[in-house]
Amino acid sequence: MAARSDPGMVRSNNEDSVKTHPALGLVVLADGMGGYNAGEVASGMATTLLATELDRIFTARSPGSEGAEGVPWVHQVLAGEIARANNAILHAAQSQPQYSGMGTTLVMALFHDNKMTVAHIGDSRLYRCRGEDFDQVTRDHSLLQEQIDSGMITAEEARHSQNKNLVTRALGIDPSVEPEIHDYDVQPGDIYLLCSDGLNDMVEDEEIAMTLQMLSANLELCATQLVQMANDNGGRDNVSVIVVKIKQAFPAPRGWLNRLMAWFCK
Repeated sequence: MAARSDPGMVRSNNEDSVKTHPALGLVVLADGMGGYNAGEVASGMATTLLATELDRIFTARSPGSEGAEGVPWVHQVLAGEIARANNAILHAAQSQPQYSGMGTTLVMALFHDNKMTVAHIGDSRLYRCRGEDFDQVTRDHSLLQEQIDSGMITAEEARHSQNKNLVTRALGIDPSVEPEIHDYDVQPGDIYLLCSDGLNDMVEDEEIAMTLQMLSANLELCATQLVQMANDNGGRDNVSVIVVKIKQAFPAPRGWLNRLMAWFCK
């Protein structure tokens, strides 16, 4: 894993926040919004609260544990902790005038048992590079995406729209928020990119894919280069990236001791 976050070439402060937890297989990225400094407060709260609580929970019990009512336990945990983070940000915004109206996007991935569980809210994205294929895994929660889905505009027209920053879901704005949570199989050699819109608004997907493929042997350099490309193209927004490469299979242990521990942790 490698992460970078930069204010860009126009803005004086950085309202993005990133957290990586290699031992847990967790990466979290948030792009804050709001008044002076409020955006960075919201994004910082989101990444810190989620990383801290998920470390505590998944250290005690495997993400692959059985869930209730047909919903994977890991999904229940992510949804619950995102709701807690949402409440904390909303409470801070309502109780402190300088934070009024603050909120944040969220995209996070947990790598466990040869798969990836992704949760996201807003327009921060997760991409997958597999061999020659480069795909956007998440679907933006944004006005633009809704206009594309309804046929009002094309994807190409969306790239030049003035409504790029209008998200339809955000963390910390309403009393409840619905994250989108899905599981995906992963393969050795896969490269995953989490990014704020400061990257994908400034750099074409083809250039992002080429950079991931060419620099996959050095993730630190790859992350630095992606940020530099956004800044070279104008850097109109904060830009943050997290790059993850799957080096080998990572199946969950399935011995009798693991099953016994899972039983006692229920």
